[in-house]
This record gives sequence, C-alpha cells and structure tokens, in this order.
Amino acid sequence: MATRSIPAIALLLLCSFLSWPTSFPASIAHPSYDQAAESCSAFPAGDVAAPRRREVYDGGRIIDISHRFREDMPSFGSPDGVGELLSLPESIKNGSNCNISQLKLRVHTGTHVDAPGHFYQNYFEAGFDVDTLDLAVLNGPALLIDVPRDRNITSEVMESLRIPKGVKRVLFRTLNTDRGLMFRKEFDSSYTGFTEDGAKWLAQNTDIKLIGVDYLSAATFDDLTSAHLVLLKNRDIIIVEGLKLDDVMPGVYSVHCLPLRLLGAEGSPIRCILITQ
Repeated sequence: MATRSIPAIALLLLCSFLSWPTSFPASIAHPSYDQAAESCSAFPAGDVAAPRRREVYDGGRIIDISHRFREDMPSFGSPDGVGELLSLPESIKNGSNCNISQLKLRVHTGTHVDAPGHFYQNYFEAGFDVDTLDLAVLNGPALLIDVPRDRNITSEVMESLRIPKGVKRVLFRTLNTDRGLMFRKEFDSSYTGFTEDGAKWLAQNTDIKLIGVDYLSAATFDDLTSAHLVLLKNRDIIIVEGLKLDDVMPGVYSVHCLPLRLLGAEGSPIRCILITQ
C-alpha cells in the first residue's frame, strides 16, 4: 500500500468532531494526501492548491521534531510496520456532508510519551496515566546532545557527556538518527538506547526529568524492561520516544511536547517542537 500521511489539522477542525447518522455507504480506503485535499466546502479538489508540508516554521525559529504518521513507519517488534492508520467512514465523495477520518493505532506509535503505568502494574491500576504527566516537565528549556555513535548509553557514556547539574530536559541523538531507523518499516532490535546501568547513572547523578530519544524505545532491546523500570520507578522522569532529530544542531532550545489527554492510557502519541533560544 502506498505511503500516506495525516491531513493538515486545519482541514479537520471543522469536520473531524462532527458526526451524524448517514445512510450513505462508507468509504473504507483513505485517500492519498499527496494530492490536493478536499475541504468541507464545496470547492472541487482542482481549485485548491496542494498543501505545503514543513519541518521548520517561522524562518527556522520553530522546528518540528515529531515524526509524521504513516503506514510504513516502524512498530515495535514488527517486520511489517504500523499498517493502515486511517479509514474514511464518512466521505463527501460518497454523499456525506463532510469528510470524517477514523484513526486506529497503538498509543506507543511514532513520536510518543510513556507514563509510569507502562511498566508498573501498580501505577497503571492507581491511575498514573498520560493525563497525570506534568506539563511543566514536558515544556521548557532543553539540551540536545549527540551521543557517541559506537555504543549504547551506558553509565560510562552518561558520565562522559558531562551534562551540567540543573539541566532538566535532555534530548539524546544517537546512531538511530544516522541510520534512519524511524524511516524504515521493519523494526530493528539493534537500535541504540539506555542500558540498565546508564539509566541508573542518569537517575542517581543528574537532575534530568525529561528524556528524549530517537527510536521507539529509550532502553536497549536487551535491557528493555530493566532500564524502563529504573527510569519510571519514582514517577518523576518522563520518557519521550521516537523523536525526529535530523538536521537539528546540538544546543539549547525550548522544547514543547503535548500528549493527548487519554484517560487510563499508559502512553500517547505526542507532538513535539523545538523553539530556538
């Protein structure tokens, strides 16, 4: 199936939350948004200019570091990618009053955030979901750093990075970005991430409360559970995974990450941007 992307949010604001019964047949396949999209107005597609998709806004001041959702993006543990994300149960072309897309995906898809209940059942049952995450941690000054490309994020690597005390948000760019792993459909278990001892060093020796990484897991495949348990144990560290850090200079930015308010969910897709200082 061809690659498709989510339509621009401006096209959905008037339609996506309006729903009423209809006798018109549903459209199962979702149209390609590489073509000019139809809006809720009566304008034919040929009269609407094709939308411009960007990674950088306002002359470079704003950088989008979240990945665009698409069918061939990787899914943890799967060789087949995410698969179909969108369907179109109500379609103007099929006689409905407006287009209404339906989204179906795992909450840990693409650029996303982990809540404590992701690896702790007692936290999950107690309600420590994404709706309880601290927005003050998810938004604020952040340091983007390059990790040595020949190893995982071990305690030795963490110490060598010499992250100053007081730094609360760090985005770790690794070999994952160089390899373009988030652009490959097949999941790759050889990705770079935190080892258990690296996670312990961070938790015990830094003031970091927000960790951003550039693949689907902050922890290496071999230390998947143990490193997550360390990072999420005290519920004071937030993990953002699957960041798009291509072509962004290392340095200090203002990061802004907003998860969906999914009651009871241990994870959520998240839109993250950097604003230059």
